[in-house]
Amino acid sequence: MNVTEAMQYIENQGWSSTRLGLNRTRGLLSGLGSPQKKLKFIHLAGSNGKGSTAAILDSVLRSAGYRTGLYTSPHLLRFNERMRVNGEEIPDGRLAAITEHVAAVADKMPDHPSQFEISTAIAFLYFLEQDCDIVVLEVGMGGALDSTNVIDAPEVSVITNIGLDHTEYLGDTVEKIAGTKAGIIKTGCSAVCYDMDPSALIVIKNVCVERKVPLTVADFSAITEISASVKGQIFNYKGNEYSLSLPGRYQLRNTAVVLETIKALRSRGWDISEKAVRDGLSSVRWAARFELLSEDPLVILDGGHNVQCAEALVESIEELLPGYRITFLIGMLADKDYPRVLELVGPRAARFFCLTPDSPRALSAEVLSEFIRGKGYESSACGSLAEGISAALKAVADDQENGYAHTAVIMFGSLYLAGALRQEFMRFRNE
Repeated sequence: MNVTEAMQYIENQGWSSTRLGLNRTRGLLSGLGSPQKKLKFIHLAGSNGKGSTAAILDSVLRSAGYRTGLYTSPHLLRFNERMRVNGEEIPDGRLAAITEHVAAVADKMPDHPSQFEISTAIAFLYFLEQDCDIVVLEVGMGGALDSTNVIDAPEVSVITNIGLDHTEYLGDTVEKIAGTKAGIIKTGCSAVCYDMDPSALIVIKNVCVERKVPLTVADFSAITEISASVKGQIFNYKGNEYSLSLPGRYQLRNTAVVLETIKALRSRGWDISEKAVRDGLSSVRWAARFELLSEDPLVILDGGHNVQCAEALVESIEELLPGYRITFLIGMLADKDYPRVLELVGPRAARFFCLTPDSPRALSAEVLSEFIRGKGYESSACGSLAEGISAALKAVADDQENGYAHTAVIMFGSLYLAGALRQEFMRFRNE
Protein backbone atom coordinates (compact mmCIF):
# COMPACT_ATOMS: atom_id res chain seq x y z
CA MET A 1 0.00 0.00 0.00
CA ASN A 2 1.44 3.40 -1.00
CA VAL A 3 0.33 6.71 0.51
CA THR A 4 -2.22 7.37 -2.25
CA GLU A 5 -3.80 3.97 -1.64
CA ALA A 6 -3.67 4.56 2.11
CA MET A 7 -5.53 7.87 1.80
CA GLN A 8 -8.11 6.30 -0.52
CA TYR A 9 -8.67 3.57 2.05
CA ILE A 10 -9.06 6.03 4.92
CA GLU A 11 -11.33 8.36 2.98
CA ASN A 12 -13.54 5.50 1.82
CA GLN A 13 -14.58 4.80 5.40
CA GLY A 14 -17.59 6.67 6.77
CA TRP A 15 -17.38 9.11 9.65
CA SER A 16 -18.47 7.98 13.12
CA SER A 17 -20.73 10.94 13.96
CA THR A 18 -23.89 8.87 13.58
CA ARG A 19 -22.32 5.73 15.09
CA LEU A 20 -20.87 7.06 18.31
CA GLY A 21 -19.45 4.45 20.65
CA LEU A 22 -16.20 2.85 21.77
CA ASN A 23 -16.68 -0.84 20.97
CA ARG A 24 -15.34 -0.68 17.41
CA THR A 25 -12.27 1.29 18.48
CA ARG A 26 -11.61 -1.07 21.39
CA GLY A 27 -11.94 -4.09 19.11
CA LEU A 28 -9.64 -2.58 16.50
CA LEU A 29 -6.98 -1.58 19.02
CA SER A 30 -7.16 -4.96 20.74
CA GLY A 31 -6.37 -6.60 17.41
CA LEU A 32 -3.39 -4.25 17.07
CA GLY A 33 -1.91 -5.06 20.47
CA SER A 34 -3.58 -2.21 22.42
CA PRO A 35 -0.91 0.44 21.73
CA GLN A 36 -2.80 3.05 23.77
CA LYS A 37 -2.07 1.03 26.92
CA LYS A 38 1.65 1.75 26.50
CA LEU A 39 1.37 5.53 26.09
CA LYS A 40 0.82 8.48 28.43
CA PHE A 41 -1.64 11.20 27.47
CA ILE A 42 -2.99 14.66 28.05
CA HIS A 43 -6.59 14.43 26.81
CA LEU A 44 -8.44 17.54 25.62
CA ALA A 45 -12.16 18.08 24.96
CA GLY A 46 -14.19 21.24 24.39
CA SER A 47 -16.17 23.17 21.78
CA ASN A 48 -13.51 25.78 20.99
CA GLY A 49 -9.82 26.24 21.63
CA LYS A 50 -8.83 22.56 21.74
CA GLY A 51 -6.40 22.84 18.85
CA SER A 52 -4.69 26.01 20.07
CA THR A 53 -4.47 24.68 23.63
CA ALA A 54 -3.04 21.38 22.37
CA ALA A 55 -0.47 23.18 20.20
CA ILE A 56 0.68 25.38 23.09
CA LEU A 57 0.98 22.36 25.41
CA ASP A 58 2.94 20.46 22.78
CA SER A 59 5.32 23.40 22.32
CA VAL A 60 5.99 23.70 26.06
CA LEU A 61 6.54 19.96 26.52
CA ARG A 62 8.98 19.87 23.60
CA SER A 63 10.84 22.83 25.10
CA ALA A 64 11.07 20.81 28.31
CA GLY A 65 12.89 18.06 26.38
CA TYR A 66 10.05 15.55 26.07
CA ARG A 67 9.36 13.62 22.88
CA THR A 68 5.75 14.49 22.12
CA GLY A 69 2.94 13.14 20.01
CA LEU A 70 0.23 15.56 18.90
CA TYR A 71 -3.13 14.33 17.55
CA THR A 72 -5.52 16.98 16.22
CA SER A 73 -8.31 17.35 13.68
CA PRO A 74 -9.35 18.43 11.16
CA HIS A 75 -6.32 19.07 8.98
CA LEU A 76 -5.89 22.19 6.86
CA LEU A 77 -4.12 20.76 3.81
CA ARG A 78 -2.79 17.24 4.40
CA PHE A 79 -4.10 14.37 6.47
CA ASN A 80 -0.55 13.91 7.83
CA GLU A 81 -0.97 17.14 9.86
CA ARG A 82 -3.21 15.25 12.29
CA MET A 83 -0.35 13.13 13.66
CA ARG A 84 2.89 14.87 14.62
CA VAL A 85 5.93 13.80 16.61
CA ASN A 86 8.06 16.64 17.97
CA GLY A 87 6.25 18.99 15.61
CA GLU A 88 6.87 16.91 12.46
CA GLU A 89 3.98 15.40 10.48
CA ILE A 90 3.88 11.63 9.99
CA PRO A 91 5.89 10.82 6.82
CA ASP A 92 3.99 9.40 3.85
CA GLY A 93 5.86 6.10 4.05
CA ARG A 94 4.97 5.48 7.68
CA LEU A 95 1.37 6.56 7.12
CA ALA A 96 1.06 4.05 4.27
CA ALA A 97 2.70 1.18 6.16
CA ILE A 98 0.71 1.68 9.37
CA THR A 99 -2.56 2.13 7.46
CA GLU A 100 -1.96 -1.20 5.70
CA HIS A 101 -1.39 -2.84 9.09
CA VAL A 102 -4.57 -1.30 10.55
CA ALA A 103 -6.62 -2.16 7.47
CA ALA A 104 -5.69 -5.85 7.77
CA VAL A 105 -7.36 -5.92 11.20
CA ALA A 106 -10.24 -3.51 10.47
CA ASP A 107 -11.37 -5.35 7.34
CA LYS A 108 -11.93 -8.55 9.33
CA MET A 109 -14.28 -6.86 11.81
CA PRO A 110 -18.02 -7.47 11.30
CA ASP A 111 -18.79 -3.87 12.33
CA HIS A 112 -16.19 -2.01 10.29
CA PRO A 113 -14.45 0.91 12.06
CA SER A 114 -15.11 4.42 10.82
CA GLN A 115 -12.64 6.86 9.30
CA PHE A 116 -11.92 8.61 12.59
CA GLU A 117 -11.58 5.32 14.46
CA ILE A 118 -9.05 4.08 11.92
CA SER A 119 -7.21 7.42 12.07
CA THR A 120 -7.01 7.18 15.86
CA ALA A 121 -5.58 3.66 15.66
CA ILE A 122 -2.97 4.78 13.12
CA ALA A 123 -1.96 7.64 15.40
CA PHE A 124 -1.60 5.44 18.49
CA LEU A 125 0.57 2.95 16.61
CA TYR A 126 2.74 5.73 15.21
CA PHE A 127 3.21 7.42 18.59
CA LEU A 128 4.19 4.11 20.17
CA GLU A 129 6.57 3.30 17.31
CA GLN A 130 8.17 6.74 17.76
CA ASP A 131 8.65 6.17 21.50
CA CYS A 132 6.75 9.32 22.55
CA ASP A 133 7.10 10.31 26.20
CA ILE A 134 3.62 11.85 26.18
CA VAL A 135 0.81 12.39 23.67
CA VAL A 136 -1.34 15.52 23.51
CA LEU A 137 -4.61 13.99 22.37
CA GLU A 138 -7.48 16.09 21.05
CA VAL A 139 -11.00 14.67 21.07
CA GLY A 140 -12.61 14.50 17.64
CA MET A 141 -16.16 15.28 18.74
CA GLY A 142 -17.81 15.17 22.15
CA GLY A 143 -15.87 13.24 24.73
CA ALA A 144 -17.48 10.26 26.44
CA LEU A 145 -18.14 8.31 23.23
CA ASP A 146 -15.34 9.75 21.11
CA SER A 147 -12.87 7.20 19.74
CA THR A 148 -9.99 8.79 21.65
CA ASN A 149 -11.73 7.99 24.94
CA VAL A 150 -10.64 4.36 24.83
CA ILE A 151 -7.50 5.39 26.71
CA ASP A 152 -7.07 4.69 30.41
CA ALA A 153 -6.82 7.60 32.84
CA PRO A 154 -4.58 10.26 31.24
CA GLU A 155 -2.10 12.36 33.15
CA VAL A 156 -4.45 15.34 32.82
CA SER A 157 -7.92 15.72 31.33
CA VAL A 158 -8.38 19.24 29.95
CA ILE A 159 -11.76 20.82 29.18
CA THR A 160 -11.57 23.93 27.02
CA ASN A 161 -14.38 26.39 26.33
CA ILE A 162 -17.83 24.82 25.89
CA GLY A 163 -20.62 26.14 23.69
CA LEU A 164 -23.53 24.88 21.61
CA ASP A 165 -22.02 22.93 18.73
CA HIS A 166 -22.84 19.52 17.21
CA THR A 167 -26.09 19.70 19.15
CA GLU A 168 -27.67 16.95 17.03
CA TYR A 169 -25.18 14.49 18.55
CA LEU A 170 -24.11 15.97 21.89
CA GLY A 171 -27.24 17.60 23.30
CA ASP A 172 -29.07 20.90 22.95
CA THR A 173 -27.95 22.59 26.19
CA VAL A 174 -24.51 23.53 27.50
CA GLU A 175 -25.18 21.30 30.51
CA LYS A 176 -25.73 18.23 28.29
CA ILE A 177 -22.70 19.06 26.18
CA ALA A 178 -20.58 19.60 29.32
CA GLY A 179 -21.65 16.18 30.56
CA THR A 180 -20.48 14.62 27.30
CA LYS A 181 -17.16 16.48 27.35
CA ALA A 182 -16.61 15.52 30.99
CA GLY A 183 -16.63 11.89 29.92
CA ILE A 184 -12.87 12.14 29.38
CA ILE A 185 -12.34 12.73 33.13
CA LYS A 186 -11.35 9.42 34.72
CA THR A 187 -10.45 8.33 38.22
CA GLY A 188 -6.68 8.56 38.57
CA CYS A 189 -6.09 11.64 36.42
CA SER A 190 -5.92 15.34 37.23
CA ALA A 191 -8.34 17.77 35.57
CA VAL A 192 -8.00 21.36 34.35
CA CYS A 193 -10.89 23.41 33.08
CA TYR A 194 -11.56 26.66 31.20
CA ASP A 195 -13.55 29.16 33.30
CA MET A 196 -16.85 28.84 31.46
CA ASP A 197 -20.61 29.19 31.78
CA PRO A 198 -21.45 28.39 35.45
CA SER A 199 -24.13 25.87 34.44
CA ALA A 200 -21.54 23.92 32.41
CA LEU A 201 -18.84 24.31 35.04
CA ILE A 202 -20.98 22.80 37.80
CA VAL A 203 -21.49 19.68 35.69
CA ILE A 204 -17.73 19.25 35.34
CA LYS A 205 -17.13 19.92 39.03
CA ASN A 206 -19.71 17.30 39.97
CA VAL A 207 -18.07 14.69 37.71
CA CYS A 208 -14.70 15.42 39.33
CA VAL A 209 -16.16 15.01 42.82
CA GLU A 210 -17.85 11.75 41.84
CA ARG A 211 -14.64 10.35 40.34
CA LYS A 212 -12.34 11.77 43.04
CA VAL A 213 -10.35 13.80 40.51
CA PRO A 214 -8.61 17.04 41.59
CA LEU A 215 -9.86 19.93 39.46
CA THR A 216 -8.24 23.30 38.73
CA VAL A 217 -10.22 26.02 36.98
CA ALA A 218 -8.10 28.59 35.14
CA ASP A 219 -8.38 32.02 36.79
CA PHE A 220 -8.99 34.51 33.99
CA SER A 221 -9.11 37.38 36.49
CA ALA A 222 -5.39 36.71 37.05
CA ILE A 223 -4.55 37.56 33.41
CA THR A 224 -3.13 41.04 32.80
CA GLU A 225 -2.37 42.01 29.22
CA ILE A 226 0.80 44.10 28.88
CA SER A 227 1.02 44.58 25.12
CA ALA A 228 -0.59 43.08 22.02
CA SER A 229 -0.26 43.14 18.23
CA VAL A 230 -1.12 40.92 15.28
CA LYS A 231 2.29 39.26 15.81
CA GLY A 232 1.73 38.18 19.41
CA GLN A 233 1.37 39.48 22.96
CA ILE A 234 2.98 39.88 26.36
CA PHE A 235 0.93 39.17 29.47
CA ASN A 236 1.11 38.42 33.17
CA TYR A 237 -0.55 35.42 34.82
CA LYS A 238 -0.50 35.10 38.60
CA GLY A 239 2.54 37.33 38.91
CA ASN A 240 4.62 35.78 36.11
CA GLU A 241 5.28 37.53 32.80
CA TYR A 242 5.14 35.62 29.51
CA SER A 243 5.45 36.30 25.79
CA LEU A 244 3.01 34.41 23.52
CA SER A 245 3.57 34.21 19.77
CA LEU A 246 -0.16 33.77 19.05
CA PRO A 247 -2.34 36.92 18.77
CA GLY A 248 -5.85 37.34 20.17
CA ARG A 249 -7.02 37.85 23.73
CA TYR A 250 -8.82 34.50 23.65
CA GLN A 251 -5.41 32.85 23.30
CA LEU A 252 -4.47 34.28 26.71
CA ARG A 253 -7.40 32.37 28.18
CA ASN A 254 -6.29 29.20 26.40
CA THR A 255 -2.77 29.81 27.70
CA ALA A 256 -4.03 30.17 31.26
CA VAL A 257 -5.50 26.67 30.85
CA VAL A 258 -2.11 25.47 29.61
CA LEU A 259 -0.27 27.03 32.56
CA GLU A 260 -2.60 25.28 35.01
CA THR A 261 -2.12 22.02 33.09
CA ILE A 262 1.65 22.39 33.42
CA LYS A 263 1.22 22.80 37.19
CA ALA A 264 -0.87 19.64 37.27
CA LEU A 265 1.81 17.76 35.32
CA ARG A 266 4.52 18.97 37.69
CA SER A 267 2.50 17.68 40.64
CA ARG A 268 2.53 14.28 38.94
CA GLY A 269 6.32 14.27 38.57
CA TRP A 270 6.89 15.80 35.15
CA ASP A 271 9.99 18.01 34.99
CA ILE A 272 8.96 21.24 33.26
CA SER A 273 11.02 24.32 34.07
CA GLU A 274 9.85 27.92 33.90
CA LYS A 275 12.33 28.45 31.06
CA ALA A 276 10.68 25.63 29.11
CA VAL A 277 7.29 27.26 29.66
CA ARG A 278 8.52 30.64 28.44
CA ASP A 279 10.34 29.15 25.46
CA GLY A 280 7.32 27.07 24.49
CA LEU A 281 4.89 29.99 24.66
CA SER A 282 7.13 32.31 22.68
CA SER A 283 7.78 29.80 19.89
CA VAL A 284 4.40 28.11 19.39
CA ARG A 285 2.90 28.16 15.89
CA TRP A 286 -0.69 27.27 15.02
CA ALA A 287 -2.02 28.01 11.55
CA ALA A 288 -5.35 29.68 10.74
CA ARG A 289 -5.98 31.16 14.20
CA PHE A 290 -5.93 34.90 13.53
CA GLU A 291 -2.79 34.10 11.55
CA LEU A 292 -0.86 36.96 9.96
CA LEU A 293 -0.25 36.04 6.30
CA SER A 294 0.89 39.46 5.08
CA GLU A 295 1.71 42.83 6.59
CA ASP A 296 1.41 44.88 3.40
CA PRO A 297 -1.40 44.56 2.61
CA LEU A 298 -2.53 43.31 6.00
CA VAL A 299 -4.08 39.86 5.53
CA ILE A 300 -5.34 37.69 8.39
CA LEU A 301 -6.51 34.06 8.15
CA ASP A 302 -8.85 32.65 10.77
CA GLY A 303 -10.45 29.20 10.65
CA GLY A 304 -13.27 30.24 12.99
CA HIS A 305 -16.50 28.51 11.99
CA ASN A 306 -19.14 29.03 14.69
CA VAL A 307 -20.64 31.73 16.91
CA GLN A 308 -18.01 31.45 19.65
CA CYS A 309 -15.26 31.72 17.04
CA ALA A 310 -16.94 34.81 15.56
CA GLU A 311 -17.13 36.38 19.03
CA ALA A 312 -13.39 35.73 19.48
CA LEU A 313 -12.69 37.16 16.02
CA VAL A 314 -14.64 40.34 16.78
CA GLU A 315 -12.80 40.66 20.10
CA SER A 316 -9.46 40.44 18.25
CA ILE A 317 -10.56 42.97 15.62
CA GLU A 318 -11.66 45.47 18.26
CA GLU A 319 -8.43 45.05 20.20
CA LEU A 320 -5.86 44.77 17.41
CA LEU A 321 -7.45 46.50 14.42
CA PRO A 322 -9.49 49.42 15.79
CA GLY A 323 -10.56 51.82 13.08
CA TYR A 324 -9.50 49.49 10.24
CA ARG A 325 -11.58 49.25 7.07
CA ILE A 326 -12.00 45.49 6.75
CA THR A 327 -12.78 43.40 3.71
CA PHE A 328 -14.00 39.92 4.62
CA LEU A 329 -13.41 36.88 2.43
CA ILE A 330 -15.84 34.35 3.87
CA GLY A 331 -17.16 30.84 3.31
CA MET A 332 -19.31 28.81 5.68
CA LEU A 333 -21.01 25.46 6.14
CA ALA A 334 -24.79 25.41 5.90
CA ASP A 335 -25.22 23.68 9.27
CA LYS A 336 -23.50 26.48 11.19
CA ASP A 337 -25.36 29.47 12.66
CA TYR A 338 -24.23 31.80 9.89
CA PRO A 339 -27.01 34.37 10.55
CA ARG A 340 -25.63 34.97 14.05
CA VAL A 341 -22.02 34.96 12.77
CA LEU A 342 -22.92 37.65 10.23
CA GLU A 343 -24.78 39.61 12.90
CA LEU A 344 -21.54 39.73 14.88
CA VAL A 345 -19.05 40.55 12.12
CA GLY A 346 -21.30 42.59 9.82
CA PRO A 347 -20.91 45.92 11.63
CA ARG A 348 -17.10 45.61 11.29
CA ALA A 349 -17.21 45.03 7.51
CA ALA A 350 -16.62 47.36 4.60
CA ARG A 351 -17.70 44.54 2.29
CA PHE A 352 -17.83 40.77 1.87
CA PHE A 353 -16.60 38.43 -0.85
CA CYS A 354 -18.15 34.97 -0.54
CA LEU A 355 -16.73 31.53 -1.38
CA THR A 356 -18.09 27.98 -1.36
CA PRO A 357 -16.08 25.62 0.91
CA ASP A 358 -15.11 22.23 -0.51
CA SER A 359 -17.56 20.23 1.58
CA PRO A 360 -20.90 18.49 1.00
CA ARG A 361 -22.17 20.60 3.91
CA ALA A 362 -21.11 23.86 2.26
CA LEU A 363 -23.32 26.91 2.00
CA SER A 364 -23.01 28.14 -1.58
CA ALA A 365 -21.31 31.48 -2.16
CA GLU A 366 -24.39 32.73 -3.99
CA VAL A 367 -26.79 31.89 -1.14
CA LEU A 368 -24.45 33.38 1.47
CA SER A 369 -23.88 36.52 -0.54
CA GLU A 370 -27.62 37.01 -1.10
CA PHE A 371 -28.23 36.60 2.63
CA ILE A 372 -25.55 39.19 3.45
CA ARG A 373 -26.97 41.68 0.96
CA GLY A 374 -30.37 41.14 2.55
CA LYS A 375 -28.86 42.39 5.80
CA GLY A 376 -27.79 45.62 4.12
CA TYR A 377 -24.10 44.87 3.53
CA GLU A 378 -22.11 44.98 0.29
CA SER A 379 -21.41 41.44 -0.87
CA SER A 380 -20.31 39.52 -3.99
CA ALA A 381 -20.09 35.79 -4.73
CA CYS A 382 -16.80 34.50 -6.17
CA GLY A 383 -16.42 31.38 -8.26
CA SER A 384 -12.95 30.34 -7.06
CA LEU A 385 -10.43 30.96 -4.31
CA ALA A 386 -8.16 32.84 -6.70
CA GLU A 387 -11.04 35.07 -7.80
CA GLY A 388 -11.97 35.79 -4.18
CA ILE A 389 -8.42 36.61 -3.10
CA SER A 390 -7.85 38.81 -6.14
CA ALA A 391 -11.13 40.68 -5.58
CA ALA A 392 -10.41 41.23 -1.86
CA LEU A 393 -6.88 42.52 -2.49
CA LYS A 394 -8.09 44.84 -5.26
CA ALA A 395 -10.79 46.23 -2.95
CA VAL A 396 -8.17 46.97 -0.28
CA ALA A 397 -5.90 48.63 -2.85
CA ASP A 398 -8.83 50.79 -3.98
CA ASP A 399 -9.55 51.74 -0.35
CA GLN A 400 -5.94 52.83 0.08
CA GLU A 401 -6.08 54.92 -3.10
CA ASN A 402 -9.23 56.54 -1.75
CA GLY A 403 -7.40 57.68 1.37
CA TYR A 404 -8.05 54.93 3.91
CA ALA A 405 -4.81 54.56 5.87
CA HIS A 406 -5.72 51.38 7.74
CA THR A 407 -7.13 48.50 5.72
CA ALA A 408 -7.15 44.73 6.08
CA VAL A 409 -8.42 41.52 4.52
CA ILE A 410 -9.72 38.90 6.94
CA MET A 411 -10.39 35.43 5.52
CA PHE A 412 -12.55 33.27 7.78
CA GLY A 413 -15.62 31.09 8.22
CA SER A 414 -14.56 27.45 7.82
CA LEU A 415 -11.57 25.25 8.62
CA TYR A 416 -12.52 23.30 5.48
CA LEU A 417 -11.70 26.47 3.55
CA ALA A 418 -8.80 27.88 5.59
CA GLY A 419 -6.09 25.49 4.44
CA ALA A 420 -6.94 25.89 0.78
CA LEU A 421 -7.10 29.68 1.16
CA ARG A 422 -3.73 29.71 2.89
CA GLN A 423 -2.13 27.70 0.10
CA GLU A 424 -3.76 29.76 -2.66
CA PHE A 425 -2.79 33.05 -1.04
CA MET A 426 0.86 31.97 -0.77
CA ARG A 427 0.84 30.91 -4.42
CA PHE A 428 -0.81 34.22 -5.36
CA ARG A 429 1.84 36.19 -3.48
CA ASN A 430 4.72 34.27 -5.04
CA GLU A 431 3.62 34.85 -8.63
